[in-house]
Amino acid sequence: MRNRITTRSRVAVALLATTLLAAGCAGSGGSDDTDGTGGSPSGKQEIYAAGVVGDQKDAGDPVDGGTLTLADYSEARSLDPTKTIPNGAAGGNALAAVYDVLMRYDQPTDKFEPWLAKSLTTEDNVTWTLELREGVTFSDGTPLDARAVVGSIGYYMQNAGYNTLLLATNIKDMKPQGERTVVFTLHQPWITFPNMLASGPGMIMAPASYQGGPDKFRPIGAGPFVLKDYKPAEELVLDANPQYWGGKPHLESVRFVWLGSDDDRLKSLTDGSVDLTSIRAPQTLEKARKDGFAGIMAPSGLGSLYWLNNREGRAASDVRVRQAINYAIDPKVVAERVNGGAGLPGRNIFSPSAPYYSDVATSDYDPEKAKELLKAAKADGYDGTLTYIGQSDQASQTQAVTVQALLEAVGFTVKTDLLRNIADQTQRIYVTHDYDIAVAAMSIPDEDPYSRLATNLNSKSPQNPSGYADPKMDDLIAQLQAASGADATALLKQINELWQETVPGVAMGAGAFFMPWNDDVHGVSSTSETLLLLGQAWKS
Repeated sequence: MRNRITTRSRVAVALLATTLLAAGCAGSGGSDDTDGTGGSPSGKQEIYAAGVVGDQKDAGDPVDGGTLTLADYSEARSLDPTKTIPNGAAGGNALAAVYDVLMRYDQPTDKFEPWLAKSLTTEDNVTWTLELREGVTFSDGTPLDARAVVGSIGYYMQNAGYNTLLLATNIKDMKPQGERTVVFTLHQPWITFPNMLASGPGMIMAPASYQGGPDKFRPIGAGPFVLKDYKPAEELVLDANPQYWGGKPHLESVRFVWLGSDDDRLKSLTDGSVDLTSIRAPQTLEKARKDGFAGIMAPSGLGSLYWLNNREGRAASDVRVRQAINYAIDPKVVAERVNGGAGLPGRNIFSPSAPYYSDVATSDYDPEKAKELLKAAKADGYDGTLTYIGQSDQASQTQAVTVQALLEAVGFTVKTDLLRNIADQTQRIYVTHDYDIAVAAMSIPDEDPYSRLATNLNSKSPQNPSGYADPKMDDLIAQLQAASGADATALLKQINELWQETVPGVAMGAGAFFMPWNDDVHGVSSTSETLLLLGQAWKS
């Protein structure tokens, strides 16, 4: 983790600008390399490079008008940021379009920069002062002032929005000072606190949005777009907000649609029926890069994993069962059979591109060890059965069959339950906890591994998908919060090693989220949590 916050001069940031989450499986076609023509990437390192990738010609001055159609990764079934996980894999792009974010993570500089806010400063990483822009209003005409920020974040925490545990346990005090200043006082130093304001908690809702409570919530924000129409499972249409603080959007509207798989999304992008999309499946991602699409690439650790349900009463509450499952599954075999060799298969939980990456001894494929551990668990009464959940597209079916065969080869009995869409899968993993082994991703980002690890692995986190609880892991993550430089790298290595030993889930490899667009799309930017910002987007 880079120490980007050590003095006031580094924190008075210049005014410029990862579950689930359920991972889609690969589409058909493509390969893990390219033919070297047309400016396409020539190898894995270039394919998975962070930031804006691919060539795009200068289209001149922005053009007003038109609708941008985004084939989003998952449907936002609610525009309440406490009900839809506010990241790019779970419908958060629609939320960002309605609310915007106070801060923005900028990939090229690896810094957090003011966006809807004017500045965020600190002397000690404990007291943070947020200054708001003058004259910003919500789409209902009311001011986005300090009280609105405090009220919105308060509502977010009261209703258990994503990362609430981090906010509730870290924020000692949050007070407005005048009309445009909010002072956050933390219990302890938190180096990457700005990331909270660059994602869900930084999506500020108008007081009128929640004055009637969650059941009467209305999506009123200060973002570039406002809700026009929503037809569940069909489309969500947002119209331009003429009062947007960054100037009236060039686009007339943004239309969100949801297709069956990454392969479907890429095909629709290729034939022009959509303008922009999100792709995670390695084979489809690499095909999109080979085909020359420009877009935003966000590499991550644990881009592919299988969560194991550690909760009491489930098979994987026994660490021997978790270890046996881990030893039984070969990431390279799965990558070859499902992705045609695409992706970055392996057991290390961090991305090779991360500045804090280090090699560790990994718990690799070993079917004999798997058999021994399973035999011991069965001797104590375990019947050897597992329920596996994934998606129902063809590649997901191939993945299910492959994993089932690997597990049954060492003595497990596996029931597969393939679901209709990512939203249903998210529900099973994060809400009802109804699974033993689940296709997923943690997507540990370069910008803030602490927040992702704390949210997914802390024993008290309400968003802990597996129910994993280990006091040593809790302590290491707590230390990471205030660590930087070599100290942070050392702690992350210990976390990686403890993962290998205790197996919260089966690490299958690093990955990335790729957000490609067609040649006539311009001005798209992003923030943390693979969220797209569309306020400056336009079509030529």
